[in-house]
Amino acid sequence: MSLMLVYITTPSKDVAKDIAKKLLKKRLIACANIQGSGASLYWWKGRIAKGKEAVLIAKTAKAKVKALEKAVKQMHPYDVPCIITIPVKANKEFSDWVKKEVS
Repeated sequence: MSLMLVYITTPSKDVAKDIAKKLLKKRLIACANIQGSGASLYWWKGRIAKGKEAVLIAKTAKAKVKALEKAVKQMHPYDVPCIITIPVKANKEFSDWVKKEVS
């Protein structure tokens, strides 16, 4: 089974926690890490914008990525949410645990 990390930016820790809880309840992820509010700079509507964002890093199986992406898009407050999927290799025990939790 292929494991994936899904990197998602959110406008706050509270939004990240809400998304993570919903993804957990749907069994789309096995766990999530939320990193505190930090500065973000980005292009938006032809200008450089700035803001604060929290980062949600979710661990899941490759087979769950499409459903996870669809769910995040439905619940995310951004018009264009950042959802970046990164394939990873993990130790067998962790991989087995993820597989069990998202099945």
